[in-house]
Amino acid sequence: MPIEISEKTVKRDFIEKISKLSGQDVYKCYQCGTCGGACPMSDHMDAVPRKIMRMAQFGMEEAVTGSKTFWTCASCHSCSVNCPRGIDLARVMEAIRLLTLRKNLNMVEVSGLPAETVEELPQIALVSCFRKLTS
Repeated sequence: MPIEISEKTVKRDFIEKISKLSGQDVYKCYQCGTCGGACPMSDHMDAVPRKIMRMAQFGMEEAVTGSKTFWTCASCHSCSVNCPRGIDLARVMEAIRLLTLRKNLNMVEVSGLPAETVEELPQIALVSCFRKLTS
């Protein structure tokens, strides 16, 4: 499916927000794919990290926030340690996660979980879930 990229489709404010929140320059990524190769969670992602970076470079906000990759990122920094350009992708993923949460879009709606499930979950799992996956 062709993707139209023009001044109208590139959301520069989205790119600037990512850069401001993460402190990273997404344009430094040259798509080597080292990040995806080092990521222990890449098998569980719907888009590899370099694809997210490419979409971010083009300001494709809906495509980036529509992905589950930034929710799946474990923030282990394997990608960041191995990136030849020194980009901290974990910080970029965290910035995308924060931008999404600011729109009140949660990955997990705890109120929608069955009571039995909530009772059985370890409390630390719930705390981690609240911190990372809910606004």
